[in-house]
Amino acid sequence: MNLNTENIESIENDYGAGSIKVLEGLEAVRKRPGMYIGDTALRGLHHLVYEVVDNSVDESMAGFCDKIEVIIHKDESITVQDNGRGIPIEPHPYNGRPTCEVVLTVLHAGGKFGEGAYKVSGGLHGVGVSVVNALSQWLEITIARNGLEYSQRFEKGVPVTDLSQGKPADWQGTRIHYLPDDSIFEDVHHSMDTLKTRFMELAFLNAGLHIFVTDERTGESRDYHFEGGISAFVQYLDRDKTALFTPPVVISGTKDNYAVDVGFEYNDGYQEHIFSYANLIHTIEGGTHLVGLRTALTRALNEAARNNKFIKDKEENLAGEDLKEGLTCIISVKLGEPQFEGQTKTKLGNSEVRSVVDTFVYEELKIIFEDRPDIVRAIVDKALKARRAREAAKRARELVRKGAMTGLNLPGKLADCSSKNPENTELYIVEGDSAGGSAKQGRDRTFQAILPLRGKILNVEKARLDKMLANKEIQTIITALGCGIGDEFDASKLRYHKIIIMTDADVDGAHISTLLLTFFYRHMPELLTQGYLYLAQPPLYRVQKGKGKNDVVYCYTDKELREHVDSAPDPSKVAVQRYKGLGEMNPDQLWDTTMNPANRILKHVELDNDLLADEYFDILMGDRVEPRRDFIVSNAHLVKNLDV
Repeated sequence: MNLNTENIESIENDYGAGSIKVLEGLEAVRKRPGMYIGDTALRGLHHLVYEVVDNSVDESMAGFCDKIEVIIHKDESITVQDNGRGIPIEPHPYNGRPTCEVVLTVLHAGGKFGEGAYKVSGGLHGVGVSVVNALSQWLEITIARNGLEYSQRFEKGVPVTDLSQGKPADWQGTRIHYLPDDSIFEDVHHSMDTLKTRFMELAFLNAGLHIFVTDERTGESRDYHFEGGISAFVQYLDRDKTALFTPPVVISGTKDNYAVDVGFEYNDGYQEHIFSYANLIHTIEGGTHLVGLRTALTRALNEAARNNKFIKDKEENLAGEDLKEGLTCIISVKLGEPQFEGQTKTKLGNSEVRSVVDTFVYEELKIIFEDRPDIVRAIVDKALKARRAREAAKRARELVRKGAMTGLNLPGKLADCSSKNPENTELYIVEGDSAGGSAKQGRDRTFQAILPLRGKILNVEKARLDKMLANKEIQTIITALGCGIGDEFDASKLRYHKIIIMTDADVDGAHISTLLLTFFYRHMPELLTQGYLYLAQPPLYRVQKGKGKNDVVYCYTDKELREHVDSAPDPSKVAVQRYKGLGEMNPDQLWDTTMNPANRILKHVELDNDLLADEYFDILMGDRVEPRRDFIVSNAHLVKNLDV
């Protein structure tokens, strides 16, 4: 069943000034940019690009655009051009100024509010292109409508020219060219990897749309275009795995003015890879559409399994948890008034969507499973193995759960802090007993807890739940944190609101950090989405430039080391100690450099791009060697500190 956007609701073809509704002004955007784009670091910088591209994608969803071109220029300015209708240019009733100027200078002015030109929009979550304008050194807009081209220039959100008189044009659409303001952003350097992942998502979710990306800094260019849509998306995610059946199951259609698209297949791995979207917004925390999907899949599979005698009469039905292992799935819904909630505002909250998705997907799956009992057999066999593993792990899970959720039976190796207020406490997960001993002696016992780990924890990317829960180090982590894992995760029970991974500055330390991050991402993703996870950065060198205590400096990079050695009165007499492990540091040194909140450097672990994170963990920690080798080779030039 193919989706016809005209079946959702009729699209208003008369896209003019009356379609644009003004909500509020642009005040304070430059003064408090974090309120509008999240932060002024790289995430906020890329958010500007997404805002502009989302406008063009909205034109595509409305049926008026099939090509979007994005250019990263050498000066880090960005051009986004589409072949849509072009933003209206006639005077707006709000203030008599050209409508395109109002869109660019008034916050939340656009066709996505009220009964405007867009019935379904991916930009409803955003703050509009006006914020892009406000946070740019300059922005130039060019609009081609009805055979005429118009342009206008803005600087720091303020018009510096009037809209030009129309001149003949041989194209139609909107082109926006802007330069982010380096007085606002900490770093004005766009990441091609970050951008192309989002563009790939958009192209998968909008079958037939071309997104051309050019990076003039490197000469790299890409054309993202997938006629296969969601089916191609699922196959892409599973490209390095063995699918249990092909092609993926695809369901696409409308119910009660909601568009629903689902694609899934199962592979021979142990992890679930599920990505949910609402109006093209990646709902990292899921929501009602995902709940409806899980309910429908569980119900339809159990019925089909019973009808085909794949489950014995005396056997219990498969639980939703049994059906997660090896599932790769995409669900995308489109609706007129999405309501987002959750810590990151990326959890769909519309209650009616649950029943709509549940009913629609269930009815479609019943038909598909009747025609394809081989698919049912493959899924059921996989799920029964998962259930046996889950039952084998039940006792271990219950013990871990009780210890974690009650706070009793805390692991003996945990050196807890005296404060019991999670908002003020932090847990250092430390590599090795030696470093753990130094950390315990050097810490501030009032708010810092220390949990030393012995050796490398289990690689959960390649392990079932029963094997993972049988691992003593993982049991210790779960119990110490107190919040449970998976479906039982409860952030209100988390015993520390800063969880800091502290490992040696060498290859083994990096591997342990990656193993821990893999565990947290797969089984406690809320720690990342809600901002509780950090990486400590211990120094690489201790530099003694003289005989006094104040003549000691610590260097975190080779560049810092060279600068301090070169600046010494007598470089030949400078004593340099290379720290290969945390255990080489005295407690007071560890406190001064890595644990003292006044001096330490912490890297905040955030989940900016779930799709890219999922791909990286699968490549780095999965079974396949070839993708990992290719990744290492292609990223070798990015290595800053090579430990050989």
